[in-house]
Formats: sequence, structure tokens, C-alpha cells
Amino acid sequence: MDQLYLIARVAGQRVAFPSAEIDSVVEIEAITPVPRGPRHIAGLAALRSRVLTVISAEAALGLDAPPPDPATVHHAAVVTCEGHLYGVIVEEVEDVVTISGAVQPLRSGFGSGWARVALGMMEYEGEALLLLGTAALVAGPLASAA
Repeated sequence: MDQLYLIARVAGQRVAFPSAEIDSVVEIEAITPVPRGPRHIAGLAALRSRVLTVISAEAALGLDAPPPDPATVHHAAVVTCEGHLYGVIVEEVEDVVTISGAVQPLRSGFGSGWARVALGMMEYEGEALLLLGTAALVAGPLASAA
């Protein structure tokens, strides 16, 4: 069955998000850090007169990456989880595409952070893509430890 997916790049890896989980794709121009917040929460931003909690996808994966620069423009996939808006920072947004075929189980070798957020793998244009779940990214790396 054909479905729509957002193709993006996270931590150098080309990934897909189910388009049904994505409200929009935006550029975030200013992020206000949240003191003492979890590492994967980059801060807060304004989006159409609403507060957007900004998530660092790399930190949510548990990767050792510097926090996003609050003054740099970032690409983000906007999602709604439990009634709240979140912007998941990605390195690059490529396109929204139709992909047919079943989601395959995740192969080993990606690491625990990727395994925690991946819904599986799929093939697009001859390349294997990780299919990521936005709720697991929003929850962050400590969600599975709780």
C-alpha cells in the first residue's frame, strides 16, 4: 500500500517520518533555552502565536552532539504529541514522497538510540531508510529508562 513519508536527514542518516505524524515543516529562527531542562529539549520557540517545544533529534537519540545554536535557523518537523506542539530539529528536509511496500524490521547495528525511535526500515530509490516515530523522539533518551 502506498503511503506518504517525509524524507529528512538526522545525524547524517537519511530517514523517513510517516507524514500522518507531521503537522508541518518550518524554519525556526530563534530558540530560547530552557534552564535545567532535559538535554534533548533544545528550548522554546514561537510558532504562529503558539509556544513550540523544540527537540534536538540528535540528543533525543542519545548521540553526543552539541546543543543546537539558539541563534541559527533550524529546519524542524512540527508534530503534536498528547496535545502539545513540538518541533523536531532535523539537519535537512528533502521531500514528501510516496513509498510502497511493507515496513521491514530494523536490522542490527544502529545503536540503542536509533533502535528506540525506529519503527522499522523501508526501501526508497534503492536505499534503506530508517522509519522514525516522532513520539519516541519527543520522549527523549531517558523515556525507556523510566
